[in-house]
Amino acid sequence: MERKLENIENQFETFQILNEEGKVVNEEAMPNLSDEELKELMQRMVYTRILDQRSIALNRQGRLGFYAPTAGQEASQLGTQFALEKEDFILPGYRDVPQLIWHGLPLYQAFLFSRGHFHGNQMPEGVNALSPQIIIGAQYIQTAGVALGMKKRGSKSVAITYTGDGGTSQGDFYEGMNFAGAYKAPAIFVVQNNRFAISVPVEKQTAAKTLAQKAVAAGIEGIQVDGMDVLAVYAATKQARERAVNGEGPTLIETLTYRYGPHTMAGDDPTRYRTDELDNEWEKKDPLVRFRKYLEGKGLWSEDEENKVIEKAKEEIKAAIKKADEQPKQKVSDLIKNMYEELPAHLQEQLEEYEAKESK
Repeated sequence: MERKLENIENQFETFQILNEEGKVVNEEAMPNLSDEELKELMQRMVYTRILDQRSIALNRQGRLGFYAPTAGQEASQLGTQFALEKEDFILPGYRDVPQLIWHGLPLYQAFLFSRGHFHGNQMPEGVNALSPQIIIGAQYIQTAGVALGMKKRGSKSVAITYTGDGGTSQGDFYEGMNFAGAYKAPAIFVVQNNRFAISVPVEKQTAAKTLAQKAVAAGIEGIQVDGMDVLAVYAATKQARERAVNGEGPTLIETLTYRYGPHTMAGDDPTRYRTDELDNEWEKKDPLVRFRKYLEGKGLWSEDEENKVIEKAKEEIKAAIKKADEQPKQKVSDLIKNMYEELPAHLQEQLEEYEAKESK
């Protein structure tokens, strides 16, 4: 049995295209991206890093509510989203707001989501996504259902979802993959392994050498990817999407990544469970630094171009938070009205009670 397990684990070598110095180490796997697409990918990563920094500042000012930092995970998040088509459906976790924004969610609505305002959860027409899932792993089951619906309709699109390494400890994780695998539903399951879930090391969550190998039990494809290498993440997702729309079933993608900040801004202190040595090790793998070196080597990126993106991000974030501030304040009566198309009697009574209070 030990030999069998070892044979399985050895099949899941980490897929990489760019090393930490931004050098190509896997020329055959290079995705077919134009120079403009490469630059667009870098622009999105820089923009998202600035968005993270500003969101943390806004949270500390009391202008945002719940917020889960994203710095360090840009390659994992944006590399996967960049491989999608507009008709594909995203079912995110609570750290996956950047994917929603680049899929079409207006920035001011992302800020409203953080504040708990219902308008932040109302996806605009043409944006195929659910609002971020707070329940750990629940989006995996939802994704199996959405993907099966796509298959039954004959749609050439996929459903993609995300969770962290902690999410793989949930029953929903296994149930969602198993169901999608049994029906060969066009789903992509992404595990962003940032090593600590909230505070528990991944080594204490599972005896498995990799999280990608958990695909074996579900009978689906699995791959472990260097999650700090945006080209590797993109290539793996692109291939998973092609397999899915061709009727070959789901793929589990484990991205080895790292969040530089706390789990959320709600009081988590990563210094209690992470060492400076580990932080420093992963800072050397920074996805922006790595991709920047690669693009500079091709003559596609400069400090001036990056500064333009930074200034654009700051301006758009300022405008978006202003627009969020201008939205009508959420009322208790709004929550009651949004719950049902036709209110049951007891909620109708509560609605009338709160509307009377709010009118004073």
